[in-house]
Amino acid sequence: MADRLPHEKGFHVSWDQLHRDARALSWRLDGKGPDDGAWRAVVAITRGGMAPAMIVARELDIRIVDTISVKSYNHQSQSEPQIIKSPDMDLIGDGTGVLVIDDLVDTGKTLEVVRKAMPNAHFATVYAKPSGRPMVETFITEVSQDTWIFFPWDMALQYVQPYRGTD
Repeated sequence: MADRLPHEKGFHVSWDQLHRDARALSWRLDGKGPDDGAWRAVVAITRGGMAPAMIVARELDIRIVDTISVKSYNHQSQSEPQIIKSPDMDLIGDGTGVLVIDDLVDTGKTLEVVRKAMPNAHFATVYAKPSGRPMVETFITEVSQDTWIFFPWDMALQYVQPYRGTD
């Protein structure tokens, strides 16, 4: 079975599943903020963190939403992460009371760079791999390190050959 294609052993996430998992993340974060349980802002790590951050902000009634853009992937190859757009740091400060949301923590290198910019923020992801788990305080689903997650914004519907047989 070693000749399987990457998509055959990947973890496929639909829009519905992402929405359910991001809502579950919201429930886990509810009441955990430093201001009588409230959070004052959400910062999405773009691009993958934007959809879950929008759902978390809606569920927890957080009106201040900003982004930080970190580039660490070129297609499926990971490189050293670099911040290419920062949030309004006058508003975000050291991150106290701020939720930083991403879709996935893989190695943790992206979150390490962001944590340097916002050391007191609460980091949460929908999915986590073992190498990156220490970088997040909250997540919903853990997957193995060698699993490739296919997010709905990367997918299109198409025919797939059966695993065995031809019909």
